[in-house]
Amino acid sequence: MSPADWTNPLRDPRDRRLPRIAGPCGMVLFGVTGDLSRKKVMPAIYDLANRGLLPPGFSLVGFARRDWANQDFAAIVHDSVKQYARTEFREEVWSQLAEGFRFVPGDFDDDIAFANLARTLDELDVVRGTGGNHAFYLAIPPGFFGMVVDQLKEHDMVDKSPNAWRRVVIEKPFGHDLQSAKELQATLSEAFPSESIFRIDHYLGKETVQNILAMRFANEMFEPLWNSNYVDHVQITMAEDIGIGGRAGYYDGIGAARDVIQNHLLQLLALVAMEEPISFDSRNLRAEKLKVLKTISLPRRLDLSTARGQYAEGWSGGVKVPGYLHEEAIKPRSTTETFAAVKLHIDNRRWAGVPFYLRAGKRLARRVTEVAIVFKPAPHQPFTAQATEELTHNALVIRVQPDEGTTLRFGAKVPGTALEIRDVNMDFAYGGSFVEASPEAYERLILDVLLGDPPLFPHHEEVEESWRILDPIIDYWERKGGRPEQYPSGGWGPGSATAMLERDGRLWRRP
Repeated sequence: MSPADWTNPLRDPRDRRLPRIAGPCGMVLFGVTGDLSRKKVMPAIYDLANRGLLPPGFSLVGFARRDWANQDFAAIVHDSVKQYARTEFREEVWSQLAEGFRFVPGDFDDDIAFANLARTLDELDVVRGTGGNHAFYLAIPPGFFGMVVDQLKEHDMVDKSPNAWRRVVIEKPFGHDLQSAKELQATLSEAFPSESIFRIDHYLGKETVQNILAMRFANEMFEPLWNSNYVDHVQITMAEDIGIGGRAGYYDGIGAARDVIQNHLLQLLALVAMEEPISFDSRNLRAEKLKVLKTISLPRRLDLSTARGQYAEGWSGGVKVPGYLHEEAIKPRSTTETFAAVKLHIDNRRWAGVPFYLRAGKRLARRVTEVAIVFKPAPHQPFTAQATEELTHNALVIRVQPDEGTTLRFGAKVPGTALEIRDVNMDFAYGGSFVEASPEAYERLILDVLLGDPPLFPHHEEVEESWRILDPIIDYWERKGGRPEQYPSGGWGPGSATAMLERDGRLWRRP
């Protein structure tokens, strides 16, 4: 029985009718005024309560530099829930949830505020029955992680009793390079054991990402083809049609490679390329992902196997939009890339010779995240060249967002007397196959934190391996100097990214 099942001693883990419900617990949310808290965390907590997955005495404590009372904090949560919650608003659910709201004002270096926070948690253990079980969600800039963790440790909020748990949750970026990632891990591990540190990569909470595992390992038809004998190459794309919006303070100096490739896309690569785990518990799943990450190597010529760009003005959604350098609060000489593409190799028997192409960018033609497994052409085709001139490579495309599902592309004869073969698609769409609406990623991940169930959370070794892969690319770009190649908003990125694949005789997909 997994730790997730300990919360309900009467639960038979083989009985799928019973959902996993968190036991007595609460959460402390640092950074309650930020977009992440308002748009994702607070609505997800309400949605979990609305689905009956939180205990009746669940508590939520907000901590921020605001002169608020408990009712002021409750009003902020109420407005966030009303605007962003996935499920319908029900007054009886809200009333019960709001009884557990508390607010503690203060700065991160304020000893009095943290002493007040400790007293608040003790009070909630008594009046709400939270049992000493509390998760600390750090929805704050990474520069403050160490200060907050030190305060929690100093005020005896980290290690309580053998029968209670304390966990910490952090959001990316998990450092800005390998050295800083190791320093972050050292800071966190001084206060929390490894199994109590949860790094949220919200992509791993998406149903379609988890479906990669189901599709690969629940179906016999794919596994025989899932190797270098049949796969020509793999493309992993995360395209956004928006610019940086109001995130200039975070994004400038970070860029697309650190923001997306180091975490989201390398995690997708690991799930696609890993071997079958013994089971899907956290230890075995992480072990297989880590094996793949350790085998990744870079081509020798980074000038030919990487590309970076920066969006210029153009048209997006029928609207004229400014370039990155003209966005509010961006330095006029900024060299931060808003598009990054890399070519990677996996040095093992399964994937030898199969390039993995990863790209991520802002202000592209459309919003889409997908994984495309592109197969080799048939070794012999007894057709005329004219019959197959519109036939491309077979492909299996896993759509992560927004149209969640899977597409299989293959050749079929065009109706008529002539023998003409053309690409056709066979589609599976979540919305058309399942009645249940997919929960938001944050619902799944927050519930897993409260259950102590970590398979969907990257381990620090995975994070460090990802930085090992990315650091040489970032270093090369910095040594090279100059500005990233400009590309018009509303297109598919810089010409250097197109040339990167053309040199290999391939083309990027146009989703």
